[in-house]
Amino acid sequence: MRVNARLDDERSEKLRQLQALTRLSTSEIVKCAIDLLYRQQAGRSCDKLDTLLSSDFVGCAKGPTDLASQYKHYLIHDLNE
Repeated sequence: MRVNARLDDERSEKLRQLQALTRLSTSEIVKCAIDLLYRQQAGRSCDKLDTLLSSDFVGCAKGPTDLASQYKHYLIHDLNE
């Protein structure tokens, strides 16, 4: 995939400094930045799920034990009432 990006002056300077420090091309720096952000976001999703599952929120409601598999039946029943 070809990427065309517009950078403000501050980010342009940061990119130039990264190129000088790492001797990497612009393409390689963008690839590394994408990989880093992806790892951070993927980890964050797992952290959110772990936090939710370990909280008292999951399983705090009372209702039929088969609600997850029979929710349409219960919804139709309640709507008809």
